[in-house]
Amino acid sequence: MAKAFAVTYRSLPWSAIYCSPMGRTKATAQPLCDAIAMEMQLRDGLKEINYGKWEGLSPETVDRQYHDDYIRWTADPAWYPPTEGEPAVAIAHRSLEVIEEIKQQYNTGNVLIVSHKATIRIILCSLLGIDVGRFRYRIGCPVASVSIVEFGSHGPLLHALADRTHLDERLRNLAGT
Repeated sequence: MAKAFAVTYRSLPWSAIYCSPMGRTKATAQPLCDAIAMEMQLRDGLKEINYGKWEGLSPETVDRQYHDDYIRWTADPAWYPPTEGEPAVAIAHRSLEVIEEIKQQYNTGNVLIVSHKATIRIILCSLLGIDVGRFRYRIGCPVASVSIVEFGSHGPLLHALADRTHLDERLRNLAGT
């Protein structure tokens, strides 16, 4: 999927590539970095949500072991984090700091941000004025999708949401994507 993205998008004039420092995002960004000879800029603010004690557990296990926290989180993840984890408002804060850095550094040009499903959805909700507590229910974000936001004089403008036309049908239909 990352190679298909690189093949499709390598001809765009890229100004920068920002990436979460986690292994899967670096592996996703690397093919484009190699294709255009550009280094990725790692930012902790783009990391995936910290699920705390829920990390690696199924929703059924979380519900059984941390029922009250799970109920609060499913009702309003903006303010109620996973047990010892991170609420959506904290993710919005740290990720939007990266967005502001990018806007200051690159007031024109294409900047790629490679992050994680929840973080991307929270960023998009924040930019578009959607309650970040609704990130799971208002924004779709399948694996290897591309969303395009332009920053202009009237604020952020969403040009594309969760596009996967760079993937062939086989890749788009893989289980779990």
